[in-house]
Amino acid sequence: MVQERRGRYERRDRVGQAVGGNAVSQRATTDGALLGGRVAYRQYRDFYRSGLEPVLLAAAVPAVAGERVLEAGCGAGAGLACLGVRIPGLSGTGIEQDPEMAALARYNLAANRLDWPVLALPVAALRDAAALDGTGFDHAFANPPWHRADGSRSPDPRRDLARRAPAGMLNDWAGSLATCLRPHGTLTLALPASLHAQGCAALLEHGFGGIRLMPFWPKPGRAARIILLRGTRGGLGDSVVLPGLTLHEEGGGFTEEAEAILRGAAPLPLG
Repeated sequence: MVQERRGRYERRDRVGQAVGGNAVSQRATTDGALLGGRVAYRQYRDFYRSGLEPVLLAAAVPAVAGERVLEAGCGAGAGLACLGVRIPGLSGTGIEQDPEMAALARYNLAANRLDWPVLALPVAALRDAAALDGTGFDHAFANPPWHRADGSRSPDPRRDLARRAPAGMLNDWAGSLATCLRPHGTLTLALPASLHAQGCAALLEHGFGGIRLMPFWPKPGRAARIILLRGTRGGLGDSVVLPGLTLHEEGGGFTEEAEAILRGAAPLPLG
C-alpha cells in the first residue's frame, strides 16, 4: 500500500485494474492513503485528483453512529471513506454522475470495509425520492464543481464535467440536497472563498439557517482560498464566521492543527 507523506503520495501506478467488478478501460490508477494510513484510496492518475477538500469536509460533518449521511458528487469516494472510517456505525450513500468514477468510489468504500451504495445519478435526480433508499438523511455534504461555465474547457470531457459549474448549479445542488434531509439535518459544502456569498444565499433560499462559515488560510497572513459552509435545515440561529484554520506553516509543512485533522482523523467542529 502506498503511504501518505506530509500531504503527498508515494504512488504505485496500475493499469486496467478491476474496479467494482469491471475493468477500468486501461485507465491508470494510483494507490494512496488518507488520514495517516487509516483509509486506503485509489484514484485515476490522469483525472481530477483529490486534494485537501474532501478530508476537511468529512471532518466537519457532525454525524454520530447510527445516522444516515449522503455525499453528492462523491467522485472516487475520498470524503465518504474518511467519514466512514472516522465514525464507525454510520450508514452512507454516495451520488456520482460519472458511472466509471462511481464504480471507483464503490471499490474504495469496499476496500475500507464500508458496504455503502454509490448511485450513478446526477444530483438533480435527488429531487425524486424514489432514486434513493428512503429519505430523511441526517447529514449531507458536497464539494460541488465551481469552475465558471464560460472558462477554458478541459480537453478531457469527463474532467470538464467534474469541474465546470453551469449558471445556477450551486443553488440547484442546495435545493436538491435539502429535499433529502430530515428537519434539522445539516448540509456542509466545500467551496472556493470567492463563492461564499453565493453559497450562503443558496442555503438561505432553501430553508437552511444557523449558517457556519469556516475559512482556511493557506499560511499566516494569506487570504483564504477554501471555505466550508454548513447550514441546518429549518435552523433559526444566527450566521457565524468562525475563526478559521491555518493549513501550512511559513516553512511549508502542515500546522499542528491541520495535521491532527488530515493525518490524525480529528473532527473539525463548526459549532
